[in-house]
Amino acid sequence: MDINLAFLAVSILKIVGIIAWIYGVVRALGHPSRWVKLAGIVGGWGVVQLALSVPIGGSPALSDFDSGLLFQACAIAMVSLGLNLIYGFNGQFSLGQWGFYGIGAYTAADITYRWTNGDAKGLVVVGLGCTLGALMIIGIQRFLGRYQGVPVLSAFTLYLLGSVAVGAFATWVGYWSNPILAPLLGSPDAPGVLTRGFPLQVVYFLAVLLAGAFAAEVSFLFGLPVLTLGSDYFGIATLGFTIVVNTLMINSDTILPFPEMKGGRGMIGIPKLTTWFWAFSFLLAIIVVMRNIIHSSTGRAIMSVREDETASKVMGIEVANYKLLSFVIGSFFAGVGGGVYAHFIGFLSPGTFDFLVGFNPLIIVVFGGLGSMTGTLAASFAWIFFLEGLLRVLLGQMGTEAPTWRFVLYPIALLLLMLLRPKGLLGTVEWGFLKTPVVGMRKRDPIKTDTRSAESGEKIGVDRSG
Repeated sequence: MDINLAFLAVSILKIVGIIAWIYGVVRALGHPSRWVKLAGIVGGWGVVQLALSVPIGGSPALSDFDSGLLFQACAIAMVSLGLNLIYGFNGQFSLGQWGFYGIGAYTAADITYRWTNGDAKGLVVVGLGCTLGALMIIGIQRFLGRYQGVPVLSAFTLYLLGSVAVGAFATWVGYWSNPILAPLLGSPDAPGVLTRGFPLQVVYFLAVLLAGAFAAEVSFLFGLPVLTLGSDYFGIATLGFTIVVNTLMINSDTILPFPEMKGGRGMIGIPKLTTWFWAFSFLLAIIVVMRNIIHSSTGRAIMSVREDETASKVMGIEVANYKLLSFVIGSFFAGVGGGVYAHFIGFLSPGTFDFLVGFNPLIIVVFGGLGSMTGTLAASFAWIFFLEGLLRVLLGQMGTEAPTWRFVLYPIALLLLMLLRPKGLLGTVEWGFLKTPVVGMRKRDPIKTDTRSAESGEKIGVDRSG
């Protein structure tokens, strides 16, 4: 077997460079100066953009193969951050993250596929449905808040009926409005003004956000009754959910009314709209949002549920609500990651979202460290570039069947990690912006403090004369 040592050295150098890039970006974001933060964001995007586009010695520093790994790493990082919020910070063992990733991918892909083929129903139906669905959920929550002890299944029935009504109304509006928008969309042979340039980028942006919103609302309906189960049973239920989603993908052109998805044959013709700007922007937004949630009062309540549910209830924390909240937010992140991935790869196959592959985010979270955003980010990029990139190529040199040995090495590596470092590679270590903010103590006026002490001493009869 001939191993290309130059390829091995360059690949390791790229992995080290990617980890250093993550460190630099989060360090810059944690700087108190806004200008340094802005420079860190622009620089973090610009360095990689140059590596992707500027040739060095006849070829870019990051090849097409590397760029594929980079976009894939960004998507898996979004999914894994969402799972870390659910499992690492909230303590709910979930195997359904890959299912929501697939829901987001197919939802966003269907919106832009229809749009570029002169059909506005996808955007209208999903956009209106998600908006009205959110309003419906808020309205029912306020209604149920007037009553005490409403059974979970009764509440679930109300939400389910409301979702069916919203979906039917959004579908009707989509079919009614499509003839009005069709002239502006044109056809694949003669694109309209809304299917190219800036309008198409806006549609892509909306499609990715709506993919996350749709995944979040599905997770709300699924999680409402299922989160009442214990953590182990919840994990089994979420695994079943992933299998159901994958089965629907395989039969999307028969059971579901989506012939453009082509079922098990895979969906083709998805516009490749994901650029490094979009991938970096969505990942950065998710990092900022999740970090701010974790270090807020809401985040402290979420983490308290992980530590001790009974003590959290005693302190007045609505345990069920915070379980559901973390599950919905984590699913939203997965849906956004799916939308970004679909528009990079341009092809979706149900095999990509098989439940066996769905263990990848869980492995990444455990490798990086439960409850560590830094660990999840570093492990996501290292996982893709080392295991899916370097190791796959090296094993491929041994024979056509050798790359499948990756699936043997993964559990072995995970087992060794659990034995040698149970907290993960980085444990609970955070870098720069992701560290817990230090809140300074309020300064007290020494004169006023002495005066108050003297007054309190006189009230309780303390003799200060001696």
